[in-house]
Amino acid sequence: MKQAAGQSFIIHNSQFIIQTMPRLSKLASDHPDPEVRETFDAFLKERGNIPNMFRTVAHRPEIMKTMAAHFRAILNTGTVEKKLKELVAVRVSHLNLCDY
Repeated sequence: MKQAAGQSFIIHNSQFIIQTMPRLSKLASDHPDPEVRETFDAFLKERGNIPNMFRTVAHRPEIMKTMAAHFRAILNTGTVEKKLKELVAVRVSHLNLCDY
């Protein structure tokens, strides 16, 4: 199989998988847009980090803002403990070979 630019091949759970490079960049935490900066600062205060999915979607601040509200509603409400929700997210990311 010929390897295209930005691809790598790996074997995972006895399956041959083609990984591609990300198509969208992740914005740095010092992004100048005030709306992005405010959301990033809130994540740093709450979690000590900025999840990569928010660094990527920050290219569209209006979408990032609603996505962050949805993320918080999922993690901070309901009967399942927040820690378990986080563990499920990490496990699913790992199974899907995502950088987390």
